[in-house]
Amino acid sequence: MPLPPKRLTPQQAYIKAGRFCAYQERTQQEVRDKLYSYGLYSNDVEQILTRLIEENFVNEERYAKTIAGSKFRQKKWGRVKILHLLKSKKLSAYCIKQAMAEIDDESYWKTLLALLEKKRATIDETHPILIDQKLLRYAVRKGYESDWVWKAIKYLKEMA
Repeated sequence: MPLPPKRLTPQQAYIKAGRFCAYQERTQQEVRDKLYSYGLYSNDVEQILTRLIEENFVNEERYAKTIAGSKFRQKKWGRVKILHLLKSKKLSAYCIKQAMAEIDDESYWKTLLALLEKKRATIDETHPILIDQKLLRYAVRKGYESDWVWKAIKYLKEMA
């Protein structure tokens, strides 16, 4: 039978939480959950969290911008999928709006075109309607809006 976790003092928990936040960006809820896992009472948790926010270890706007930018640049996610992720993290509407503003339309368009061109090269289909449907489904799963995807598909056809 495993032993119950050792309860930390508020000072020990603050130090561990500071390291936890310094490692990567965190939401207030993630830090709150971590502090509770150290066996702290809600009074201590909220005091430590307030201190971490004041010392800029926890900044949800910075977190949202980092997540939105990295998911777009690295994983090539669309705005819809990023928006759902940010909402699932229970971030404020302001933080979400600021994060979504990080993705400019020009780079969004270029990324979508590149994504569709790359996907088109892997499709073993000759019927144009089926190709379009596969491209649409793929891009929508990646989180792109269907109107953007249709415009991109039409643009790629014109350029071919």
